Amino acid sequence: MSSGDIVRATALSGRIVLWEESARDGAQGKTLMSADFRVELARAQGAVFGADGPRHVVFAAGFPAVCREEFEATRRVALETAGSVSTAAVCRATPDDVLQACRAVAGAPHARVMIVVPSSDMMADAMVHGKAAETLRHAAGLVRLVRNSGTDVIPDVCFADAPRGDIALLAKSANELTAAGAGLIVVADTTGDLLYTRAGELFGQLQASVDSEVVLVTHLHNDLGLGLANTIEAVRAGVRGVSSSWLGVAERSGMVATEQLLFLLAQRTAELLGADADLWYTMPDLTRIPWIARRVAEETGVPISVTTPIVGTGVGTISTGTPFVRPEAFQPFDPSVLGIEPTVVLTHLASKRVLRAVASRLGFELTRQETAVALEWVKSEAFRRNQPVIPDEDLAEFIGLRRAAVPT
Repeated sequence: MSSGDIVRATALSGRIVLWEESARDGAQGKTLMSADFRVELARAQGAVFGADGPRHVVFAAGFPAVCREEFEATRRVALETAGSVSTAAVCRATPDDVLQACRAVAGAPHARVMIVVPSSDMMADAMVHGKAAETLRHAAGLVRLVRNSGTDVIPDVCFADAPRGDIALLAKSANELTAAGAGLIVVADTTGDLLYTRAGELFGQLQASVDSEVVLVTHLHNDLGLGLANTIEAVRAGVRGVSSSWLGVAERSGMVATEQLLFLLAQRTAELLGADADLWYTMPDLTRIPWIARRVAEETGVPISVTTPIVGTGVGTISTGTPFVRPEAFQPFDPSVLGIEPTVVLTHLASKRVLRAVASRLGFELTRQETAVALEWVKSEAFRRNQPVIPDEDLAEFIGLRRAAVPT
């Protein structure tokens, strides 16, 4: 086993490794990241952890077998993000694909390949017309192929459709693959079918059944809306490698969103794992999260809505009276930890206090009568437009025109 596998060392020390999938699995969510943006995103995500980016982030840069352009995009990430992240290429379980993936990332520090292997009989039949026991046995040879390739690339193995596999077989295979040289064993809920109670059992049983040298990583899809809950259950069971994707972009309904998972693990560590949990070499800089999410949205066309957790446009906004007076009573976390300044927004729900605050921000100090008139206008105008938010400039124009017509 390579002594230079800093990702394994991170997980074995009890700290978290994020396996980032937005560039790779995100493509199956009908998005496409250019090579330039993949490099930008990898650097930005690594910067969340400073110099410890390569310890905490494995960036799945692409699937080189897709086409020449995908190979080149993966290669660029590998060569241009040294010191930011550990780069990975993903491949099918064939010698040609494996060696091609190695070439895509060869020469990059801490480079990895993830070999996807069906681990249930149903998935093995669908993918290779075989049995899971056969495909898992075959994977050991591919791990050795990578180790003997002369590329200094670290092989990881992904157990596709693990929840429908035999746990005893998965544990035995994880032990054998790790002994053969695999760095990480990625356990994938390929269909997103897990309930959170079953997720805890699955990872708990696997953790109890594998050797201490085996490092498990989650890869959990969100088809039932449970990707985040399932991943947290795995972490509570002792798993320290977690796959995620910015804005949750991935196949079908996506997977656990990086911004949500990272925020929870950093902000609610003690509640989730106990006061003694020490998950980071460098505490993540959460103020970088909103900017990264916005850039991913711009690149992929996946919208950030008002209600998107952690990075939504509604985070830190106030539009009604009582939350305006006592914001701490109506928010689960202080938005300043994300670098977000609370903002008062004018809608049809506005109170006099809210309206006066917005007017004051615009440089107007309203009389009681002006407040009443402006508040009535705001509510009526919102319904007339069928739009909830009245822009600041529209309120300023209304106040200005009214003062010109009716001097105070």
